[in-house]
Parts: sequence; C-alpha cells; structure tokens
Amino acid sequence: MLKGKERAALRAQANKLPAILQIGKNGIEENLIKQVDDALTARELIKIRVLDATFEDPREAADFFAKELSAEVIQVVGSAIILYRKNPEKN
Repeated sequence: MLKGKERAALRAQANKLPAILQIGKNGIEENLIKQVDDALTARELIKIRVLDATFEDPREAADFFAKELSAEVIQVVGSAIILYRKNPEKN
C-alpha cells in the first residue's frame, strides 16, 4: 500500500506519460490483461486510455486491473487510468 506522498509523486510522473494502451469497443479481453501485465512489469507506471467506443467504466476497469494484476490504482481522471506495480527485479 502506497503512502500519500508516494502516490502524489507517482501522479506527477504520470502526467508526462502517454497512454500506452487503450480499452476499445471489445472491452477488457484476455489479450489486454496480458498486455497490461507485461507493461507493468517493464515500466512499473503506466497510463491506459478508455475510449468512448467502449461501455467500460474507467473506475471499474482500474479496480479490475488492480485486483487481477496486484497493482495499485494511482489515479483515474476522466478516461485515463494510471496504474503502478513495483517490479522487485528493478532497483
């Protein structure tokens, strides 16, 4: 569990990040879950965009990924989801 200052620092870092994945009209599928898992392992901090073409709620999608992939939801703003998962193999 992250503390307030740690979460704030990660939010600040995420402002500069582009969304590397998108949830589209097909919603959350097994392939997308794998891609999010791989991205969290490689980058630790990622931004996902929820497109208007989907019926997924950004908050529910963020909570799903957090639970499914043992990640932390840093922030959900509009259609943007910011997730973090510490990679123990990195520093």
